Amino acid sequence: MRFDIITLFPELFTPFVEVGVTRRAYSSGQVAVQCWNPRDYAPGNYRRVDDRPFGGGPGMVMMAQPLADCLAAIRAERAEAQPAPLVLFSPIGERIDHAQVQGWSDSQGAILLCGRYEGVDQRFIDRHVDVQLSLGDFVLSGGEIAAMALLDAVARLQPGVLHDEGSHQFDSFNPALDGLLDCPHYTRPEVWEGETVPAALLSGHHANIERWRREQSLRNTAMNRPELLELARGRKQLSRKDEQLLASADLVNLAKPL
Repeated sequence: MRFDIITLFPELFTPFVEVGVTRRAYSSGQVAVQCWNPRDYAPGNYRRVDDRPFGGGPGMVMMAQPLADCLAAIRAERAEAQPAPLVLFSPIGERIDHAQVQGWSDSQGAILLCGRYEGVDQRFIDRHVDVQLSLGDFVLSGGEIAAMALLDAVARLQPGVLHDEGSHQFDSFNPALDGLLDCPHYTRPEVWEGETVPAALLSGHHANIERWRREQSLRNTAMNRPELLELARGRKQLSRKDEQLLASADLVNLAKPL
């Protein structure tokens, strides 16, 4: 798959694609990433890509024409029968979740527009943007961090990128966990500062280990993200044993209110 990034700061992506376990996805070409700077498509000696907003107010707005020319160059190089969607990272966008990431992971990629300043000329958005996405209800200085977050989440789902093929299968929010939070994890030593690893994990009994992990996943979700339990319950993904555990007094007292 291929992701083209429209950004005023392409240098931010160089270390991103060269370090960490996900670098395998980029070096192997499983996830191709190419950055495009709209300044290269702006006229004049100053290569201006922003201007003051009509109606006054603070800040600057990214101009439509340099973005349109940059986008045209990308589409010409991609030369796709079915044009890739143009994604803008924006506060009004749908919040990115696991289902979104899985969908992009199974796609042919996209063009990612990283806005800056006060935003992008609305006329460009209306004419060219297909999808708007958000990391959450807060504002960043630009869309680059959001683009990196999406790329990282997509890259780690590609075959062979993680050391263990099944590593991502039991991530929080994954369908393999019914969309619940993951359980706690432990490693050596068995005793650290007086605290021991739970006995079930040392038992070598696979059924007991899986039971413990399911119980802890339910507990973790009940305490921290109870709305995920309601979603799983609505999809009829909680068993009778799950419900019995959730009905226990300790979980009822620990669960945070919705």
